[in-house]
This record gives sequence, C-alpha cells and structure tokens, in this order.
Amino acid sequence: MACINYDNGAVSCKNPTTAENPASSSECIAVTAERAYYRCDRFFIKRSLRPSEFQTGYKGLHIPRLGKERLRNEAESLRFIRHSSNIPVPTVYGAFEVDDAFFLITDFVDGVAMSRLSEDDKKIVMEELDQHRATLQQMRSHNIGGPSGILIPPYRIMRHTTNDMWPTCPSETSEYVFCHNDLSQQNIIVDPHSLKINAIIDWEYAGFFPKYFEFPFYKRLGPSIAVDGEQDDVPKLLQFLAEGV
Repeated sequence: MACINYDNGAVSCKNPTTAENPASSSECIAVTAERAYYRCDRFFIKRSLRPSEFQTGYKGLHIPRLGKERLRNEAESLRFIRHSSNIPVPTVYGAFEVDDAFFLITDFVDGVAMSRLSEDDKKIVMEELDQHRATLQQMRSHNIGGPSGILIPPYRIMRHTTNDMWPTCPSETSEYVFCHNDLSQQNIIVDPHSLKINAIIDWEYAGFFPKYFEFPFYKRLGPSIAVDGEQDDVPKLLQFLAEGV
C-alpha cells in the first residue's frame, strides 16, 4: 500500500519526486509532454516535468509553457473555490516545488468523465453545470488573473501567442468574474448513477476575467478551442489582454 510522506516538504509515493523516469513508478498513471500523473490510494498527484524529462517530438524539444505557474494557479484556484462556494472541486492537500518540479496533491475523485455519458444523461448534468457557472459569475474582482495574482490566459489564447507576460491595471469596478476557462466534458467528473457532479477538475487556466472568456465548452464534445464552425473568439480575447485593460 502506497503512502505519502510530507517530511521536509517532500512527497513519497514509490518516490514520484525523484529524477528518474516518472513512468517507472508503479503509481504513475500517465505521462504527457506537459505533466506526470500519479494515484496513491485516495491521493492524486499532478506534477510538472523537470527539464531532463522534456520530450522531443516532430517539432523538436517541447518545453511546457508556464508549467509550474499553471499548477500554482490551479492550487490557489481550488482553495479559493472551495472556500467561496459550494462548487464541487478536489481538496488540496499540498502544493510545492521539489527538485525543479512543482507538485499538486489533491484527493482522487471517483466517477466518470461527462464525455462518457449518453446525450440524455449529459442534459441532466448540464443543468447543474449551468448553476455552477452562474455561481462563478457572481464572484467578482477589480483585478484580472488568479486568486494569487498569477495571470494564466486560457489555452486557446496561449496556443496563438508566445507572450507569457501581460500588462494589467485594476478596474474601477469589480467587473471581472471568476472563469474556469477549460470547461470541457473531460473536466467534469460525474457519479454515473445519480448523475450528480462529483468534481470539476483542471483549474490551471482559471481566474478573474471578463464574462465572455468563459465559453461553455461542456455543451459539446471536443477540446477547449473553437471547432466545427464555431466562431473563434481568440482575436477578441487577445485584444483585451494586449490593451492592458
């Protein structure tokens, strides 16, 4: 049985903190070009890759954009949402850097992704999602960006620009609402029997933004970008960020 040890700020789960190949751990459930993922009993660990683990593809070496910052932003966003609302999100047990990798430790949420449900069942889940989205839009701020001050644009913006620094200026009114910015069906974990949402996950791109940043990607299958003839809002979002609000 695996265990997690917080001594001296380190985590041990058949040692996911070591510089070895992350896939060599028996608790490693996935490794992508961006992240390594582990399940240790009731804990779920997501960590950034170390430079020695960066992968090479047909475009050359892939260096994850804002790899550590996105996980820091997710940790603070999860804490903020749990403290400020009844929206179901994973509990954060730890968020810290070890040996040039940032670790986010939460509970493992049982259930199935919304994408695996029938279309009729999805309609039921969407009713609850619409309520949670309305709750998010009631959370307001004068400042754009995440709760800790980190500004991570939505993925659909990052894929169109190499800019990682954006000018910001507080608004005179609390006009910015809290956005998940990656509300796809894959990020909605549902109880397959009751059809209640067990958790909304993957808050790496979350923060306070204009309301129109939160596109309801959960209303169809696919990634959090414009597909199948949808109007691409990226030029509008880029213009907003570039103007420094």
